[in-house]
Amino acid sequence: MTYKTRNMAALRCVSVRLGRVCRCSNRIIASRRNLSEQKSSDENDKEEGTEKSTHFGFESINESEKTGKVHEVFSNVASKYDVMNDAMSLGVHRLWKDRFMQVLDPLPGTRLLDVAGGTGDIAFRFINWIKEKELQQKKASPGAEFRLNPLETDDSESAPEFPSAEDYLYSEQREDTTGTDDRKDSKVIICDINQSMLEVGKERAKKLGLEDVFSSPDVVWVTGNAEELPFPDNSVDAYTIAFGIRNVTHIEKVLCEAYRVLTPGGRFLCLEFSQVSNPLLSSVYDLYSFQVIPVLGELIASDWKSYQYLVESIRNFPNQEEFAEVIREAGFRMVSYENLTSGVAAIHSGFKI
Repeated sequence: MTYKTRNMAALRCVSVRLGRVCRCSNRIIASRRNLSEQKSSDENDKEEGTEKSTHFGFESINESEKTGKVHEVFSNVASKYDVMNDAMSLGVHRLWKDRFMQVLDPLPGTRLLDVAGGTGDIAFRFINWIKEKELQQKKASPGAEFRLNPLETDDSESAPEFPSAEDYLYSEQREDTTGTDDRKDSKVIICDINQSMLEVGKERAKKLGLEDVFSSPDVVWVTGNAEELPFPDNSVDAYTIAFGIRNVTHIEKVLCEAYRVLTPGGRFLCLEFSQVSNPLLSSVYDLYSFQVIPVLGELIASDWKSYQYLVESIRNFPNQEEFAEVIREAGFRMVSYENLTSGVAAIHSGFKI
């Protein structure tokens, strides 16, 4: 290769590299320009008082509108809430809630806050679970084997995937305190933003013969917003929310409030519709969700729109891993989750440590 040829080749190489640098520089300049325009737009929005938007199903609305719209949905479906859950889960939600309480595994003396629990589904299970535990304590004789979990077996493979609550909560209650007068009473607070849902819960308590229990000072019905709980710091041992957190405006605020009201060592437990991992099942589930559930809503409750929103709200909710990370960011530790029915629903758990 001659000297002239080598120079020409070097010039072409330099030319190509300069072209790439120029194109890269143009992209950087354009990117910075877009960022500057976005910042300017955000500043203008703040100056003009423009609200942030959020999702309501697949619809985009102002954040200030969501609470009212969700309230309207649940006011519309309150009287048919059980039917709605049966329709959305083919009745399997009852088994999911049983598993939910098994994972929580509360001990006598537990103070539970059940948020978005107006109809009492979780509270009823909590009371029955505590009664079973107390009965076991009374029957347990000194030196006899005592199972804290009535669903526990000797088969190690059937043990829950979650850390047991008894490993982290209420260690002072593990000793048999039967017969003592200073034992802390169990308590459940049912908190819901929708008064109609709370009324449904009270009526269900009457039908189930639990009216006396639910009028006692150890069971409290409270109208309250999950994003601004009307309870003091470090006031409850366990916090549950079942099929409610996807309907709030700010999930992060709800989790921070849960962390605030829990005592150190307290447990957060959430049951929610989630993301199906199996592609075939996911296709079938989507078909059922969008083509069948709204139709059932119209036939059963004469309310297509509310049921359509509930289906859409599931698709907008973070998947299992994403939600677990949001829980960690709120300060919870030992965060884990368990898929139910291939991920149609999931239980997320975290501890305030």
